[in-house]
Amino acid sequence: MAEAATPVSPLAHLARRLATAAGAVRLREVTFLAQVNLRVDADGPAAPNITRALGAALPVAPNTVARHRDTSVLWLGPDEWLVVGPPGSQGRLSGELRVALVPEAGSVVDVSAHRTVVEIAGPAARAVLAKGCPLDLHQQRFPVGRCAQTMLARAQVVLVPRTAEEPAYWVFVRASFADYLAEWLLDAAIEYGPGAAR
Repeated sequence: MAEAATPVSPLAHLARRLATAAGAVRLREVTFLAQVNLRVDADGPAAPNITRALGAALPVAPNTVARHRDTSVLWLGPDEWLVVGPPGSQGRLSGELRVALVPEAGSVVDVSAHRTVVEIAGPAARAVLAKGCPLDLHQQRFPVGRCAQTMLARAQVVLVPRTAEEPAYWVFVRASFADYLAEWLLDAAIEYGPGAAR
């Protein structure tokens, strides 16, 4: 009998170094989140079914996020969203969205293995991101409830503010760029705490 493969996250080999980032910046990989790409007309006949399936209406304002319990829906474009759920929920989310789409054309694709997520948090998180991101990340300009596809250190990412109390962000990055970006973040964070890049 074949043995089941144990999943390994793209940054598993850096987990210890990420965990040593201390002080004003903390780094960690958020592993194995369910990520489902949804393409559909937000005003089409499937919209009510999608709202029921997700527990929230699709956000239609650019760069916004809708949340319901442990699921977030990130606006990526006029007819495109990234549905993010807890680890292992991609099958359920994909299935429910496919059923909801039945009245019209659209697509539901499990992209969970496409990206990993690096969480950067702490009082200096915004300053570290500003070293490589052209966006104005001040909480008045980029508050919780927003998201953006942007560049960070020349890597394409989706950036999502997570908390208002203390700066915290999820950085969705392609698995193939994850190692590069994690090393960049460790280096950029070095001035904000002991052990951040060692």
